[in-house]
Order: sequence, then C-alpha cells, then structure tokens
Amino acid sequence: MMDDMGIVRTAVGVENPARRGTVVTLDHVMVDTGSEYTWIPAATLENLGIVAEREARFETADGRAITRRIGYAIVHAAATAAPDIVVFAREGDMTLLGCRALEGLNLRVDVVTKQLVSAGPVPAAVSVAPGSRGLRISRASPSRCARRASPTALPWRSGTGSSAVARESATRTRA
Repeated sequence: MMDDMGIVRTAVGVENPARRGTVVTLDHVMVDTGSEYTWIPAATLENLGIVAEREARFETADGRAITRRIGYAIVHAAATAAPDIVVFAREGDMTLLGCRALEGLNLRVDVVTKQLVSAGPVPAAVSVAPGSRGLRISRASPSRCARRASPTALPWRSGTGSSAVARESATRTRA
C-alpha cells in the first residue's frame, strides 16, 4: 500500500531462527531502501526469544550518532522469507524493512503498483565447461537497493523523533 507521502508500507513477519514456527506479523511497516538493516521493536524481538548479538552505531537523518543492539531473525514479506540482521528498535524509532532484507528476500518495489514484487533471477556464477578458458560469471548487476542515500533524499521529517533510524553511519566499521 502507499500513503499520501509516497512511502511504501507492507506487512512484515518476524521469526526466531532457533525456534521456527511462530511468526509475529507487523502491519504497515515502511519499506526503506535507504536503511541497511530491518528495524523491529525490541519488545517484539525479545518476546520471540531473539537475542542481541552485538551493538552497532547508526547516524540519524539529522546527523546524530546512536547505538542500537542487533540480532538475527527470519524476516517474512510478500510470501517469502529469508534470514536477516534486525535492529532492536527503541520507543520512538521507526519500524522498517531495510535494504538487506529486500535483497535477501529477492524483492523490489514496483513503482507502478506500489507493491513488493520478485526481483527476478538472482545473478550467479556459471560452472566451468570442459575446454573453456575459465569461470564465466553472469553479467554483474548493481545492488537492487539505494545504498547510502544522501540525508536530503531520506523520507523522514526531522524533529518528529522518527528520524532516529534514518541511516547507518558511513564511518562505522562494517560487520
């Protein structure tokens, strides 16, 4: 579905990979190709028994540095599921389906229908044929998500408290 601000929202399910079978569904989750990780309320993750593995630093749309716990979950959206890194969102943080999840789920935003749809075949290496000169790689494809969106391109309104999850800090060490 699409709201008046042009932001795509969808239902997202979350499941503990260590205890498969119970999926908690969150409605109206914002699909955010500018956010690397998926942000889920900490209480939801804790109720599922998902544990934080470490902390990560993030930078908000207004330039503030924040730290949040992160862990691992199975994320469900658009009739598919995949493992993902999830952020234990605090009160005031937004609930988001991030770019890594979209890529793992092999989904993209269809701008015409304003829905998540299959991103098509996944690029892969091709086996070496006898007598060939070496490994043939399928054509390279750029990431399906906008990486490191500029702060001016982010959809959040500053001053509302919701910008606390705008984007990861470009200065932090990647996991």
